Amino acid sequence: MPSLVYREPNLLERTVRDFLTDDIDEIVVDDPEACKLLKNQISKVTSKRSASKVTLHRKATPIFEHYGVTDQVMEIFQREVQLPGGGYICIDETEAMIAIDVNTGRNRQKMDQPEYLLQTNLAAAEEAARQMRVRNIGGLVVIDFIDMRSAKDRDQVYRLMRKLVKEDRAKTKILPISRLGLMEMTRQREHESLKDAVLDVCPYCSGSGRIKSPMTMSVEIQRRLQEIFKRQTHREDLSIRVIIHPSVLARLKNEDSAHLMELEEKFGKNLTFRADPTIHHEKFKIIDPETGVEY
Repeated sequence: MPSLVYREPNLLERTVRDFLTDDIDEIVVDDPEACKLLKNQISKVTSKRSASKVTLHRKATPIFEHYGVTDQVMEIFQREVQLPGGGYICIDETEAMIAIDVNTGRNRQKMDQPEYLLQTNLAAAEEAARQMRVRNIGGLVVIDFIDMRSAKDRDQVYRLMRKLVKEDRAKTKILPISRLGLMEMTRQREHESLKDAVLDVCPYCSGSGRIKSPMTMSVEIQRRLQEIFKRQTHREDLSIRVIIHPSVLARLKNEDSAHLMELEEKFGKNLTFRADPTIHHEKFKIIDPETGVEY
């Protein structure tokens, strides 16, 4: 007969098992039942003294808002993360690796000051190590630090990063910073990244982060119309209707209207356009208005 061999602990029990360490000073819970369960669980696993770390959040302000967690959660999904000294880092996840780029931001006038560049890179190292943990980034990671001429400064950033990853639960291997300012490292991939777990690929750009501009779509439509006109030269009374996104139609009606008139005169055909806000920005339909056949 089938029988249960192992049951994975619930979220609260896994939290105690995986994250309760000696450096945790307090655990704040906003649910009385959860608070009671946590205290009982911690008493069994560690001691009653550790169970005293659990406190119940009784204030009217939601617990995430009270501790500023909401803003930090939103920051996790941002490509850019600001640094205390005015610089920032950009985090891009690809199929092959995670690229982290360090920038000086608004303080470009200090690019020739070695001390400022060192401090920015040190701050970037701390933030990069933190972001890798909270985003659960795994695999190959390449950090492009701001170029430092001094080998001593590069070594200081390298030593700081090694110190920071020692606190990470995931196994990490780091190579020294190259002369080009690149630090290569690998971080153990235990689960999918937070980005993959929470976010879906954009149905418009398919994950590229960009879509074709109205000008590009206008050029594609004009080329497609020329192909159709050349194949339909035997039909003198041919009319064609183009269904496109409103943003592309605005481009055709304004900047490219003269080109469309030239097409009509050259081939002796009649063109009409219709906007459809539900159609994809990068899609268009060319149909025969009389038969409804799509070309």
